[in-house]
Amino acid sequence: MKPSEDHGAYRKILLASISAMVAETTTFPIDLTKTRLQLHGESVSVGSVRPTNGFLVASEIVRQQGPLGLYKGLSPAILRHLFYTPIRIVGYEHLRSSLKTEVVQLVASPADLVKVRMQADGRMVSQGLQPRYSGCFDALNKIVRSEGIGGLWKGVFPNVQRAFLVNMGELACYDQAKHFVIKNRISEDNIYAHTLASIMSGLSATALSCPADVVKTRMMNQSRSKQGKIMYNNSYDCLVKTVKVEGLRALWKGFMPTWARLGPWQFVFWVSYEKFRQIAGFSSF
Repeated sequence: MKPSEDHGAYRKILLASISAMVAETTTFPIDLTKTRLQLHGESVSVGSVRPTNGFLVASEIVRQQGPLGLYKGLSPAILRHLFYTPIRIVGYEHLRSSLKTEVVQLVASPADLVKVRMQADGRMVSQGLQPRYSGCFDALNKIVRSEGIGGLWKGVFPNVQRAFLVNMGELACYDQAKHFVIKNRISEDNIYAHTLASIMSGLSATALSCPADVVKTRMMNQSRSKQGKIMYNNSYDCLVKTVKVEGLRALWKGFMPTWARLGPWQFVFWVSYEKFRQIAGFSSF
């Protein structure tokens, strides 16, 4: 890579980081609601799962913790995107494939783990229990002390699977949908094309990745009891137990909040990123 190309790549990484931070902050309350929905019904017997929905979950969070409760776990979420999103976006642009994104997810997985744990803590507060962690660094410290360094990568395999499915549905779909819209003269290469492409991207990414996302969330949230027991031995065990207790539809728990989050996330990110690229003098993605 030539020096000018190298400098351009760094600038694109910066632009992608800023766009990802804007998108993550905007849609984080929906992500929190999705995580709580995916954990709903865990640790209960067959037939004892009470129905709920995203609105009820979000309302309960606000009632018990106030509006700021919807942003619990935001800092590790932003930290994750500083590593994950820029590299996968710029890497995809250079390679037009998702071959390297799974490696990036391995690096970013600890931040995702902390985000899930902190999001799940709010549910413990609603049950009258003490939260496990007081903040991002406290969570990192306690996880390492109680579960070892390897504990930071708990749930990494379903996380990698989810990353592959999300990237296949998100990046490839956005890329192809935008080119389809422009090629068929539905719209020029502008905000309308970016909006249509981001809607399709969010829908396909959600449909493909939701089961892996449910397994990832539950694997990351579990910790050993005082007796040294864990709920799931591995991702497959989590998948089987979830379906056995809650039914096949449980694998798509949080689908609507996930889509409701991915849709706006995709829109905010891609519109911001494309606009920042235009301002910086880069061609369209």
